[in-house]
Amino acid sequence: MPADIPVLRLADLARCGRDVALPLEIALAPAGALRLEAWLRVLPGRRYVGQGVWQDAAGGRRRVLAKLLVGKKAARQFAREREGARLLAAQGLPTPTLLAAECEADSGGWLLFEFLENARAPGAEAIHEAVRAIARLHERGLWQNDLHPDNLLAQDGRIYFVDGGDIGAEMPGQALSPDRALDNLGMFFAQWPVRMEAGLSEALASYRAQNPVSGAEMGIAALRQAVRRQREARLRAWLKKIVRECSDFCVRKKGAFGFCVARRDSEKILAPLLTDPDAFIDAGQLRKDGGTATVARVEVSGREFIVKRYNIKHLRHGLSRCWRRSRAWRAWREGNRLLALGIPTARPLALIERRWLWFSGVAYLVTEYLPGEDILQRLQAENMTARAPEIAAVDTLFADLARARLSHGDMKGHNLIWREEAAQWALIDLDAMRAHRLESAFERAHRRDCRRFLRNWPPDSPLSRHFSRRFK
Repeated sequence: MPADIPVLRLADLARCGRDVALPLEIALAPAGALRLEAWLRVLPGRRYVGQGVWQDAAGGRRRVLAKLLVGKKAARQFAREREGARLLAAQGLPTPTLLAAECEADSGGWLLFEFLENARAPGAEAIHEAVRAIARLHERGLWQNDLHPDNLLAQDGRIYFVDGGDIGAEMPGQALSPDRALDNLGMFFAQWPVRMEAGLSEALASYRAQNPVSGAEMGIAALRQAVRRQREARLRAWLKKIVRECSDFCVRKKGAFGFCVARRDSEKILAPLLTDPDAFIDAGQLRKDGGTATVARVEVSGREFIVKRYNIKHLRHGLSRCWRRSRAWRAWREGNRLLALGIPTARPLALIERRWLWFSGVAYLVTEYLPGEDILQRLQAENMTARAPEIAAVDTLFADLARARLSHGDMKGHNLIWREEAAQWALIDLDAMRAHRLESAFERAHRRDCRRFLRNWPPDSPLSRHFSRRFK
């Protein structure tokens, strides 16, 4: 290994925090040394997953995926990872080969797996291959407790299972019980965009063809119910993360006099804006300047963003809002909800709240800037034939909202932006968006959304008549 990079012991990682500079070398005596070149996942003081080059004791070199486990739970997690890898291999399921592993009580554990070159998480085009791979997993009596697309890797038409620490087993070698299999398959589909539910029947057929024992008692209605149950549980967990320190979000301020959270991948570039958002609004291009909200398009380090300031008009208005969650908080939550569901929206990047002894005051929401025409500019009576994809995309958007039981609350045309590269409508201005538990409450709100959407055009216009028929 080169001598010009730092050399650490495994125990040193427990004190390194989140930002560990690369490249670096980890001594794995007596198994040689590991040169780490890229991090894939970092849980500070607990788990570091990266790719690099392993030089074994005999001097051989090969590219590996390394899992480095530190902290109080390292020994337990090491045992789970190794056992999961053993179970997958013993049942003949495709999984990266475990090349070497060791656990030391005083420092932690490490596992080195073969690195799958050019492997990617399966996309929508490979959904049936992924489902058949899951059916084979269940056919061999195993399941994965955190079954999402990133725990499957596609390489040269083959699907590999990774992350053995989440592998569970009933009776290895015998088909999984139908209830367990249904729950696990529901978890998998809960990770995909809600529009994928339209293909559940075909996916279930693919599953049954590979694993008729576990799939025999699965019905499409039961699968849809399992997907919805798993999605709701996943969303509850995700929406707790968006306002606390974690891998995806960074809390810059939290207390009685203010709160600020930002996406970790955007926090550095947004730092000047987060410190003084009003200065950027004043210097930016004003898009709206109303009593309750001011919206500006701003530039930071050559990149464009949208900043929305939620104003307090007067004392009475401030008193009416100080004890509630700010509108910025709700828009931040709903934007992140839409992203988790695969429904297009402007990516929410940061939330800032000014507080006085915990009471809400002026608040700010920072999102990405979405270039594109709104639906009033894009759709007109004379271009209906030429805009058939955009018209069909309206059906897709409303169907996605219905599957997720979401109402927007303000379906005016300026709040739907056409995304040319994705051929989809993106929803913005999410202050009034609501998630409904009861079907009856959702249906009432959905009808209001439809009526507000239709008012974007005169009642007797071709567009209004077309969408009115579709909504009915």
